[in-house]
Amino acid sequence: MRLKVLSWSRTVKQLVVIALDVVLGFVATWFAFTLRLDTPHIPTAAQWWFYGLAPILAIPVFARFGLYRAIFRYSGQAALVATAKAMAVYSAILITLLLLMQWNSVPRSLGILQPLIFFVLVASSRAVARFLLNGWVGLPDASTGRLLIFGAGTSGVQTAVALSVSRQFRLLGFIDDDPAKIGRSINGLPVWPAQTLSQRVVDEEITDILLAMPKASRQRRNAIIESLTGLPVHVRTVPSMSDLASGEVTVQDVRELDLEDLLGRSPVAPDVQLLARDLAGRVVMVTGAGGSIGSELARHILAQAPRKLVLLDHHEYSLYAITQELEALRALQGLAVDVVALLGSVTDAEHMRTICQHHRPSTVYHAAAYKHVPLVEANVAQGVLNNVFGTLHMAQAARAAGVRRFVLISTDKAVRPTNVMGATKRMAELVLQALAAQAQVVPADPHPSEPGELPSICFSMVRFGNVLGSSGSVVPLFRQQLAHGGPITLTHPNVTRYFMTIPEAVQLVLQAGTMCQGGDVFVLNMGEPVKIFDLAVRMVHLSGLSVRDSTRPDGDIEISVTGLRPGEKLYEELLIGDNPEPTAHPRILRAREAMLPWDALQAHLDRLHAAARSDDHAAMRAVLSACVQGFGAHAAVTMR
Repeated sequence: MRLKVLSWSRTVKQLVVIALDVVLGFVATWFAFTLRLDTPHIPTAAQWWFYGLAPILAIPVFARFGLYRAIFRYSGQAALVATAKAMAVYSAILITLLLLMQWNSVPRSLGILQPLIFFVLVASSRAVARFLLNGWVGLPDASTGRLLIFGAGTSGVQTAVALSVSRQFRLLGFIDDDPAKIGRSINGLPVWPAQTLSQRVVDEEITDILLAMPKASRQRRNAIIESLTGLPVHVRTVPSMSDLASGEVTVQDVRELDLEDLLGRSPVAPDVQLLARDLAGRVVMVTGAGGSIGSELARHILAQAPRKLVLLDHHEYSLYAITQELEALRALQGLAVDVVALLGSVTDAEHMRTICQHHRPSTVYHAAAYKHVPLVEANVAQGVLNNVFGTLHMAQAARAAGVRRFVLISTDKAVRPTNVMGATKRMAELVLQALAAQAQVVPADPHPSEPGELPSICFSMVRFGNVLGSSGSVVPLFRQQLAHGGPITLTHPNVTRYFMTIPEAVQLVLQAGTMCQGGDVFVLNMGEPVKIFDLAVRMVHLSGLSVRDSTRPDGDIEISVTGLRPGEKLYEELLIGDNPEPTAHPRILRAREAMLPWDALQAHLDRLHAAARSDDHAAMRAVLSACVQGFGAHAAVTMR
């Protein structure tokens, strides 16, 4: 019956509701007469016209206030307020008529009694309709999740209301540590103290906990998540305040924990002034713009309102997707930014020169690179051509076109690398360091002394650890493996990595680029490295599951160790040398790494390019070993 009613056309539904209100008007009038006369009312011929007057006056007023446009199963407090306003107008009209006409057969007090009763009946009919149409009849399904909301504030209450229209969860109460809320109830549901959470999970057979604290500090969220780790519940969250304020999501958007929650530390806050420097009103270019880092760079740069944003990528669909997204953001925010999408590979030196000469960017962010360790290990020549010579071609083209700043996106794997990918990224750093030694050193905020005069280019490199949420990173992989029931695969139980989020990485790049002095290597102070095994266990527990191992053979998810891949390190580093220098940002450090002068490096590059063109793996590894500190030849892997 419920589905049949929902399938009715909009017109039929409106007619049914109008007919219902007509009947309720008659009923309210009868009750008003009965209460006023203190006896069950039997209308006289002179009173029947008043029964018809109620709907004649009420229906147009109700329609004017939108009561027949509302969707009953989603109606709430706003619909009740609209009904009260409509009834107040209706009552005023009715009282005015009774006072003016002075009908003997109709008591004037009915102008108050009848609207009050009518309001109760109409409001009750909407509540009953919402109750029935939402399918709240009967007990919840056995598969329905049993939910507690952690946080009894505004977000928690709004989330509870939003969840009430679905049958995905059965909300059993709230958890909070505010003494003013503990022991009270919200919409009939109890608020329990945080210290009793473990007991409530057992007593109420809770399957899911929802964090509804978008204003809470990162330290507070981390402490709560840590307390939930050992409980057999699936932990989810509502969006952050920044997401809610931006309009990207609403409190109804329940989702998995943020990457920052899994990171276990506070994210690095951006310096707003540094973010805006050298971007507003200028031409900015991003290579590898369709990738995880490149696309996020493009989003942040667009928000700083450059005059033109040039996006370069060799992958057609990725470039199309980010271009469409940026065009939509540009229109939404009313930005006068010219977004230009260019297909091309950084290995094409002539094409890069043409692009730079035509668009004349002020700053280039070079994110185009092959970054997946096993793939580059199996495709050495392509890794060398793209990562090393793609960087060289792009840097030379930028310098020839008068680009002021060139920022290379580098990686902690460039530090004493044991894999080809890391070695090629360190080689790319050496290229920029050598080019920077030839260029005039410019101050942090250069300004040409005369119109048309181009300052010397400033090359810098930004080196950071693994990026959570980027393509190929462990968190999306672990989530996918969890969704399929496991096993979670990792290469070694003692592998550790530095982690950061994509926004952190991008903010570091944009801010560090403004601090360039020439040949700088910037690194982020990311705190302590994270043990991948501990991250996997944390994700299993926060999904409401248990780890299956020798001590718990009946656990839910197995963690399988597959062995280190070719070229993979147990521990990553961020610096080759020692004593990094502080910068204007407290979490960004400047490293002065050893380098090769251009004359010496050029001979190595010539040999490396020839070896890459002939696909001579041994020769390529020999050159990389000679130039890159810590890189040693190891068994080559051929992709079949």
